[in-house]
Amino acid sequence: MAAAGHRVPYLLSGRGAAIDGDSAAAAASSAASSRSCVLNNITPKSTGRSPSIKAGNWKSSNKRRERSTAAIAPASSSSLALDPTVAELERLFSSPSHSPLAPVPLSGGPSGSPPCVEPSRGRPLRVVYQGVRGSYCQEAAAASFSGVPTTRLAAFPCTKMEDAFVALEDGDADRAVVPAENSLDGPIHRNLDLLLRHPRVEVTGELVLPVNHCLLVLPGTPLAALNGVASHPQALAHCRGRIADLGLEAMGVVNAADAARALAEGGVDPGTAVIGSRFAAQEFGLAVAEENLQGRTFLGGGNYTRFLQLALRSQGDRHPAAAGRRKATVAFSLEEGPSALHRAMRAFESHGLTVTRVDHRPNRSSPLRSAERAGAPAVFFDYVFILDVEDDEPAGGDSGLDSAVDRLRETCGFVRVLGAYACGSSS
Repeated sequence: MAAAGHRVPYLLSGRGAAIDGDSAAAAASSAASSRSCVLNNITPKSTGRSPSIKAGNWKSSNKRRERSTAAIAPASSSSLALDPTVAELERLFSSPSHSPLAPVPLSGGPSGSPPCVEPSRGRPLRVVYQGVRGSYCQEAAAASFSGVPTTRLAAFPCTKMEDAFVALEDGDADRAVVPAENSLDGPIHRNLDLLLRHPRVEVTGELVLPVNHCLLVLPGTPLAALNGVASHPQALAHCRGRIADLGLEAMGVVNAADAARALAEGGVDPGTAVIGSRFAAQEFGLAVAEENLQGRTFLGGGNYTRFLQLALRSQGDRHPAAAGRRKATVAFSLEEGPSALHRAMRAFESHGLTVTRVDHRPNRSSPLRSAERAGAPAVFFDYVFILDVEDDEPAGGDSGLDSAVDRLRETCGFVRVLGAYACGSSS
C-alpha cells in the first residue's frame, strides 16, 4: 500500500485543477503554468464577429465571481498530499460499489471497443484518466470500459498528465485513458512524448468520441439571465459563433470542469455559464441549457477526439494478431533522416499493412545530425517518426507487423512498437 501523500493523490483527488487532457493546448503548457490559474478575457465584438482573445482577468461586479480565481485555482501540493489518506484508499477498494462513474447511465460501449480485462484479486478494475472529474477524459474512460459493471470499476483522475503513465508502472492502476488527437486541433504531442518516455507502457485500444460542447448553468437559470460564459480557450473558439449570438462575455480558464465545479459551489456569478461536458453537469449538479454549441459554427465536419487505452507492456517482442481489423502504432528514427521515410513506409505496405497516420517528434536522445550538402557540412534536426498502420486482412491469420518491424530494424537506428490493438470505432 502506498504511503499517504505519495502516489495516492493522483488516484483519489479530483479537486485540484490540472492540465486538461482533453486539449492539445493544455498539453503543451509548461509545468509552471499548470500550477497556476491562467485566466483570459475574451470579449465578443458588437459587430457580431467572432470573439477576440486578449490577456486579462476574470472580473465582475459581483463579488462571487471575484472569488472564482480561488475556486478554480489548483490546490497546493501540500494540500493534495494531505487530503487523501491510506484509509480512504482502503475504503474505496473494499467497497467495489463506489465508482465515480457509477451515477452516470451508459448506453453501452462501441462495437469496436476491445474486450475488458476482469480485475484480479477481487478488487475493481482501476482506470486512471487525464484531467479532472467532469472532463471529456472521464467520459472516454466510461465509454472505453462500459463493458465492466460499475460495481467492478474504479476510475480516478490524474492531476498531471504523466501521472497516468506512472500509475501504470507503479501498479496503482490497471488501465489508463489518454487523448491522442482532435479532429480540429490536431495531435496531443505531450502524450506522444510520454509514450516514448515510458517504454513499459503500451497502447491496448482506441476510441473515437464526438465532442459535445454543452452550455452548463445553475438549475433554473434562463438564457436571458446569463451575462458571461467560461471555458477552456479551445472550447470557446469552437463555440464562438453561438457565444456571439447570445451576446455573452467569454472568459478563458485553464480547466472547464473546474469552472463547472466552481459554478456549482457558488464561487462564480450565477449569471455565468460554463461550456463543458454532460459528465460535468451530472458530476456537479448543473443543468444543460444547450447541447452541441459547436454545431452552430463553422464545424461542418464535426469535432471528434481519439483516445488511447493504455496498460503495462505484455511480455515478449512478438505481437499477436487481434480479432477484426487490426492497428499498430510504431515509432522509429531514420539514420538518413526524413528523406528515407518513403522506404520505411514501404516496409509496411509490402507486408499488407496500410499507413493511416504519420507524425513526428524531436529525437531528444540525438537532436542533431550532420551531413554534407554541396561539399559543405550541414546540420539538421533529427526526428522520431510515429506511424499508425492497419492490417488489410479483416480477421484471422497472422499479422505482418512483426515481419515489417524486422525489416525496419535493418535500416533504422531505433524501432519500437508502441502498441498493437483492434481498430476502434466512433461511439
